[in-house]
Amino acid sequence: MTDAPKRTPLYDLHVELGGKMVDFAGWEMPVQYPMGIMGEHKQCREKAGLFDVSHMGQVILKGADIATQLEKIAPSAFTTLKEGKARYTFFTNEQGGIMDDLIVSNAGDHFFVVVNASMRHQDIPHMAKHLDGIEVTEIFDRALVAVQGPAAENVVGGLCPAAREMKFMETIVADIMGVECRLSRLGYTGEDGYEISIPEDKAIEITRAFLAHEDCEPAGLGARDSLRLEAGLCLYGNDIDTDTTPVEASLTWAMQKRRREEGGFPGAARIQKQLTEGAARKLVGIKPTGRAPARQGVEVRSTEGETIGSITSGGFGPTVGGPVAMGYVSASHATPGETVNLIIRGKSQPAEVVTLPFVTQNYKR
Repeated sequence: MTDAPKRTPLYDLHVELGGKMVDFAGWEMPVQYPMGIMGEHKQCREKAGLFDVSHMGQVILKGADIATQLEKIAPSAFTTLKEGKARYTFFTNEQGGIMDDLIVSNAGDHFFVVVNASMRHQDIPHMAKHLDGIEVTEIFDRALVAVQGPAAENVVGGLCPAAREMKFMETIVADIMGVECRLSRLGYTGEDGYEISIPEDKAIEITRAFLAHEDCEPAGLGARDSLRLEAGLCLYGNDIDTDTTPVEASLTWAMQKRRREEGGFPGAARIQKQLTEGAARKLVGIKPTGRAPARQGVEVRSTEGETIGSITSGGFGPTVGGPVAMGYVSASHATPGETVNLIIRGKSQPAEVVTLPFVTQNYKR
């Protein structure tokens, strides 16, 4: 007997708004609303979309020397992460593979960490085991809402003026409708926006207030996926996993220079070797020239007919107006402009290797 999927604090609101609920990583989540995935995607690119991301794991780290401890299990620099700043990072294993990607914020007297819903069962024990003397507490009494899009600053700023002053990858605690919330200016769509941690008993009330803004509409998992794909953002379990290194995944920007040079994190030897010599395969954008979308698992071949890789994420890009995909190809075929063939339902379809992202990222720097 499998456990029934869990429900976020916004479940009743999703149902009321006509959300089509599906089981996602053990949670009942809206895949779309009556507006539809295309409409929600467009809304987020042009105005603002609101996503429930309460299924993500929210974790508080307390203790002395949290930054130094974190550098033992993740290859990013945390000792230089200033209070009020957030950083994208990942845990690596002894082979240099990515165990999960996450956001770490320096909240002053503690660090605030958000991990993927599907990996919380792994990440929280991993931190508890390896962060010596650090208290690792998963918090279950808060919702997490993402307001994303060019109008996000007006939607959130209308209720929380302090939000307007924030820059990309900054985090603050601020008052929204008399409730203390944590706001971080970041997201997973390529657009400007915020993730807001709200006490669960006030989550529906505050979410309704955001949605009352004329430029804000609810959006589900379907639009979240098409938006992040166009923005060239990796999905854990598809584009990155325990067999993929940060070098192969083109994520070395998340490893600051000192960490790349010093090492001292799991899998450093392999990662440093790839940094010096290059990796045998590379994550690239792939744009099919036809109309058929290339889904995960589709084989990529060279024009000579040799198998050179496979698609890890793919679908229709509403903003691009055609199919878009990401995948790994051998390094010798990873140059933008290279023609490749995709084997879609047994037929060879031409495609081009392109530079990610497909849609320019609009963060407020």
